[in-house]
Amino acid sequence: SWQFAKSFVTNAAVTVALKYAINKRRPFNDGGQAFPSGRTSITFQAASFVHRRHGLKYSIPGYLLAGFTGYSRINAARHDGYDVLAGAVVGIGSSFLFTTPYEREHMQLTFSSSDDAYLLGFVYKF
Repeated sequence: SWQFAKSFVTNAAVTVALKYAINKRRPFNDGGQAFPSGRTSITFQAASFVHRRHGLKYSIPGYLLAGFTGYSRINAARHDGYDVLAGAVVGIGSSFLFTTPYEREHMQLTFSSSDDAYLLGFVYKF
């Protein structure tokens, strides 16, 4: 959860900073701050977190939903392709920056003995 939180906050900060720094107009001059697409960056951040943490096969539904989100933003004329592409890059980049693969072997229990002593060890990797 800590890795997800760091990538989510980074994604949000970079997206908002780019929106205000670039202040690109939306299609049909319907307001500003279109670049990058925030909804697209959030959905791609979540999908790429699952991808990085658990593998590609578990993240395919997330990537499909993220792709649909990007498509729907273009179809609704709220963004163009560059806005959606930039949102995807920011979202994926923020997850890959902070997320490590899940370690299946994160617990270890050891036992050792001698003539007059017993030693029990437990290691847990976070």
